[in-house]
Amino acid sequence: MGTVTISFEMTLDGAFDQMEHWFDENDPDLVRHSDELVFAADAVLLGRESYEFFREYWPAQTDERGFAAHYNALPKFVASTTLTGPLDWNSTLIEGDVAEAVRGLRDRYDSLVSHGYGQLAATLMDAGLVDEVHAGIHPFIVGNAEDRLRTPHPVGLRLLDVQGSASGTIFARYAPA
Repeated sequence: MGTVTISFEMTLDGAFDQMEHWFDENDPDLVRHSDELVFAADAVLLGRESYEFFREYWPAQTDERGFAAHYNALPKFVASTTLTGPLDWNSTLIEGDVAEAVRGLRDRYDSLVSHGYGQLAATLMDAGLVDEVHAGIHPFIVGNAEDRLRTPHPVGLRLLDVQGSASGTIFARYAPA
């Protein structure tokens, strides 16, 4: 059975937005962590907002590492109640029960990665389908951000690993307790 990993970047105060102020895509440690996660993935799970954002960004990207080509080629499965199929960018709309669909995808793929922490991540957590949570915690306080981690009920996690970068970003890996 395949694994599901949720990966996201946030500030110390839990903000996901206003990334132009705090997200450094050239941080070599961030690049290494992203490479390790994405190159090991067989498929991607995305909510509507992440899908729409990434679909606009990634197809136009290239890099010497092959990250963009690999990411663009991965099959993507999108959870949305507002989008209609067919989707572009090697993507398939998840129809019906999201948790049930992801259970089926775990039977087909060894490693699924989901980027961001919105409704999809909360649904996966609530259904007990998350094997690991990777959080990049950046040394910045936005103070007025509205985005925060959400879940239908409290979720206990246990620390698997933590690493720091020269930029002060903390990379933490957790598993459900």
